[in-house]
Amino acid sequence: MFSGIVEEAARVVALERDGGNLHITLSCTFVHELKIDQSVSHNGVCLTVVKLPGDGTYTVTAIQETLDRSNLGHLQVGDEVNVERSMLINGRLDGHIVQGHVDQTAVCTAVDEVDGSRYYTFSYHVDPAMARKGYVTVEKGSVTVNGTSLTVCNSQPESFQVAIIPYTYELTNFHAIVPGTIVNLEFDIIGKYLARLMEFSEK
Repeated sequence: MFSGIVEEAARVVALERDGGNLHITLSCTFVHELKIDQSVSHNGVCLTVVKLPGDGTYTVTAIQETLDRSNLGHLQVGDEVNVERSMLINGRLDGHIVQGHVDQTAVCTAVDEVDGSRYYTFSYHVDPAMARKGYVTVEKGSVTVNGTSLTVCNSQPESFQVAIIPYTYELTNFHAIVPGTIVNLEFDIIGKYLARLMEFSEK
């Protein structure tokens, strides 16, 4: 379980294909605090630490289904990945409840600077059946973009915007997102549960 408060942008230092799996090796400042089997969110995808060689890097493995559903299959050496360790149960929930289970990808269609901050517009495919199950954005609701907990604004049938302050822009990989960049989305789990309960109540 995560909060969507990104700790930093880790750097991809190696990629290794193994059948349908992709082994991703990264470097970040808290590598010395990691343990084998620990869960870490990578652009919003929960992955398990499988290797700690002791050189300031760690390795996680993404299976083919994860690569198909997320943007991790597009990673290249040198790319930055938003990382967050799992939430402490006695800590403050500064973002929102994030499972680390990416629902689908979206494409950045515009980046606009407004009074020192930036508005990012993302478009995504909406399946009507999945929309009825809560796989959509709602105005002023929560959404996770590349593992970052954000508030939705200008929610449209197949697009939405988020506002990024300078701190978030510098700390996360949002500074590398431009029109055409593919990002990971996780819709709000509370909205999914409410939609599911409403579906049962209508039967």
